Amino acid sequence: MSARFDRRTVLRGAGVALALPWLEALHARAGSRAPEPPRRVAWLYAPNGAHMSAWTPGTEGALETLPPTLEPLAAHRAKLLVLSGLALDKARANGDGAGDHARAAASFLTGAQPFKTDGANLRAGVSADQVAAQTLGNRTRLRSLEIGCEGGALSGQCDSGYSCAYSSTISWRTPNTPLPKETDPRLVFERLFLDGAELSPAERAERARRRKSVLDFAREDAKALAAKFGANDQRKLDEYASSVRELERRIEAAERDAAADVRPDERPNAKPKDYAEHLKLLSDLLVLAFRTDTTRIATFTFANEGSNRSYAFLGAPEGHHDLSHHGGEAQKLEKVAKINRFHVEQLAYLLDRTTLVYGSGIGDGNRHNHEELPILVAGGGLAGGRHVRVPTETPLANLHLSLLRRFGVDAARHGDSTGELGGIWV
Repeated sequence: MSARFDRRTVLRGAGVALALPWLEALHARAGSRAPEPPRRVAWLYAPNGAHMSAWTPGTEGALETLPPTLEPLAAHRAKLLVLSGLALDKARANGDGAGDHARAAASFLTGAQPFKTDGANLRAGVSADQVAAQTLGNRTRLRSLEIGCEGGALSGQCDSGYSCAYSSTISWRTPNTPLPKETDPRLVFERLFLDGAELSPAERAERARRRKSVLDFAREDAKALAAKFGANDQRKLDEYASSVRELERRIEAAERDAAADVRPDERPNAKPKDYAEHLKLLSDLLVLAFRTDTTRIATFTFANEGSNRSYAFLGAPEGHHDLSHHGGEAQKLEKVAKINRFHVEQLAYLLDRTTLVYGSGIGDGNRHNHEELPILVAGGGLAGGRHVRVPTETPLANLHLSLLRRFGVDAARHGDSTGELGGIWV
């Protein structure tokens, strides 16, 4: 744990480590201005490419109107930078044959060609989030946070001779070490707020029986700090406590819903059966992790690359991957556009001081191409409100390199980068 995390910024009690949000009383310095909240970055991944004509703005320059897929972000137009022309060369076969989905996910943040194997001899590259974590991770309790809505094995074959680890993982700590994402909101919650190991089944059952909140265990520590809080801070703390408790209630509801489907000796997970609620729960947990400065770096995979999830609630009951092979059929393209728009709607949840990078390692899912990728950057000091077309075949890694340097990482290059992506910052 970082030395910066002590009783000034974390409430403790009975195994709970409840990080506080940014408060004036905790950061005030005599004779100087309070420090600015830290910069944070999250990379968000959606599979199977996009219906590009519904994604891409009609003109370059100012985003006067948004294309249909991006319309849910209209209120945040000034913060958006839509980038056209970026390419992911290492997702191409380059002599390795089929397997575009696996390569798209594995190279999205690494800019490296994954080694074709379905065994344990995995190899890709260090992902941009983990390069950032190597420099910035010691400033927060968690170096980074990896979350997603679909689980994935680190072995077995999922795409034309490629290990499932490649198509289900975008974060790589080393070239040989993929970082599996956490899909269960309860386990994410416990990672954020428990001081140490995960609760045992007995401890979790006892807390549930007594309807104990993490807030209850930290109550005494909170009282000791209360005298230092002004009205502003007290209001922020009350809002924070309410948001934490509301998240707990939603997680508990998901667990109750799942309990009917598991044996009595199994722990019900807290993955909502409703996909939209699953995304929102994880999004809220990510917001909380950033708000409390528990971490500043995250990856969020909406679904695994090649996912064939049904979106029946959108009027698209067919599998997403099947629909992405639309063959130009208008009805299928319309459904793909609905799925793309639904994923974009989740971004509005997360826009604050955070820098978000959202996109896919595939352009058009029907073509399996890896140029003209659907990439959007939002928030965090961008020269936003624009659609920028970069030169054809500009590596996506150039964007990652620009972000890393913006966050103070002294990196000469990243993956197959050829330089920074200029003109994106204010």
